[in-house]
Amino acid sequence: MKTFAAIDVGSFELSMKIFELSSRKGMREIDHIRHHIDLGTDTYADGKIARKRVDELCHYLNEYTQIMKSYRVEDYKAYGTSAIRETENTVIILDQIRQRTGINVEVLSNSEQRFLDYKSIAFKGGAFNKFIERGTAIVDIGGGSIQLSLFDRDMLMATQNLRLGVLRLREILHHLNAGRAGYESLIEEMANSQLAVFKKLYLKDKQINNLIIVDDYISALFGKRLFAEHVGEQTDIKSFSECMGRICERTPQELTRFLDMTEDSIELLEISYFLLKKIIQIMDVELLWAPGVTLCDGIAYEYAQKNRIILPEHDFDQDIVACARNISRRYMGSRKRGETLEQIALTVFDSMRKVHGMGKRERLLLRMAAILHDCGKYVSMVNLGECSYSIIRATEIIGLSHVEREIVASVVKYNHLDFEYFDTAGRPSAIDRDSYLKVAKLTAILRIANGLDRSHKHKFRDVKAVLRDNELLITVATNEDITLEKGLFHGRAGFFEEVYSVRPVIKQKRTL
Repeated sequence: MKTFAAIDVGSFELSMKIFELSSRKGMREIDHIRHHIDLGTDTYADGKIARKRVDELCHYLNEYTQIMKSYRVEDYKAYGTSAIRETENTVIILDQIRQRTGINVEVLSNSEQRFLDYKSIAFKGGAFNKFIERGTAIVDIGGGSIQLSLFDRDMLMATQNLRLGVLRLREILHHLNAGRAGYESLIEEMANSQLAVFKKLYLKDKQINNLIIVDDYISALFGKRLFAEHVGEQTDIKSFSECMGRICERTPQELTRFLDMTEDSIELLEISYFLLKKIIQIMDVELLWAPGVTLCDGIAYEYAQKNRIILPEHDFDQDIVACARNISRRYMGSRKRGETLEQIALTVFDSMRKVHGMGKRERLLLRMAAILHDCGKYVSMVNLGECSYSIIRATEIIGLSHVEREIVASVVKYNHLDFEYFDTAGRPSAIDRDSYLKVAKLTAILRIANGLDRSHKHKFRDVKAVLRDNELLITVATNEDITLEKGLFHGRAGFFEEVYSVRPVIKQKRTL
């Protein structure tokens, strides 16, 4: 049994959940502490968090420290989201928090944050797996943006971030001096262009039957059993819309008493609903489910996973790979060639474990690079490396951090271009010394894989790699002429030998 605390420094609320984690009983929430603190308004309006907000934040975090001591918390994770991520003085704010409270707050990229939210839903186990058997979308509504993710046959197919968060929209509405009566039409106008593009790119050939909502306001109403008899039950769209229509007819003062929410929360609830209403219209869904999870649940679930306290029922790595395949398809990448490179690259990676010292996560990044190796040809066949690099850096891949995305982009780039060494001017700031070494090692492997399929004819049905002393013997089973591959392999092998001090050698094995 381990006691763990998950802290979410959100845009509108500071929350902490205390969990008991065990391999036998899984995750059990034992306390949930919440404080309203509006960090997002400062960030989205002025670009900085005001001093009084920082003072307030540190005051509550010091209280959380005492609470953690009372529960004898053994470990914790504290994450900041868009309100801290988008401030101009993020580093200064984080240092103040650490100095004044002793709590180390890490900043999540949007893709990392949404992936944790997604994991919190997946923690529901059977209910989640059953719900996504049909075409399903997850709408994750935050303060600064929303994330739309699409599932097809229980596989994550696409995800996109839109700057339509409730706090951001509220600031715009206040700037326009809009009255409550005009909120719905103005939100529809602001959302229409982005949602129309999303529909055109991702929904043209997909049937979405179910919708999962993750937010702080509509989910709270599901918790009050306004739409279903029991907490956690799904509801049909017609019943939901009728109930929400009656709620929106009441005054904010009436709703404050009826729903036991502050007036600020009532306003954000309405914005969240009008946004959700528009999404429901473009997707034409039948069922809605609000599992009532928070980022804190995802933080705890990931911690339990990484420490092997809980074994996940869902394969999250496959979701990341599925996203990469869809990105490749969008840019007309060759699926067959990508699969060939992936197979060869992973074979070499696995055979070199004792030498490269990399693990499961780096293996996943290599898969991503193999799948996305040629996405840049959609823009330019000549500048393939640079264009691929730009596309990958600019495309959000849920589950990857900014640094991991930079690693994948760099590996793809240097698969096509001369490698730039660590002290070279113009090196991306996201690449530190450790990340640079990963880029070099993964690039060397991808170049070998690329060299073995130089003709793009997929000549090798079977590839095996064995490390012997200072040689990597790569045996390829084929009866085809591999003169081209052998002739050009030396150029690819040189960098591999430089990185690993191991010489790769091709051996052809003819088949019957």
